[in-house]
Amino acid sequence: MIPVDPQVENVRSRQDFVEFVRLLNAQLTEQPMAWPNSQLPDFLEALAAWVEDMDGYYRNRGEALPDPPDWKTYASALSAARVYE
Repeated sequence: MIPVDPQVENVRSRQDFVEFVRLLNAQLTEQPMAWPNSQLPDFLEALAAWVEDMDGYYRNRGEALPDPPDWKTYASALSAARVYE
């Protein structure tokens, strides 16, 4: 299973999402080697691939796919895109 930041669980609003994105930016700046997809083209490709396959992520967690997606779903996608292959 793809590791997701524990902070994703706290994303419930637009402001939470904004803070989460800023946290990801700080993590990337401080530890770029911890991100296998640290280059924008790699990150965007991984983001698209994870969103395309996210049904399996939620199924593996025993959760329903959020429909419609919410702020936490977007945060999960960004978090997973750091490392998704």
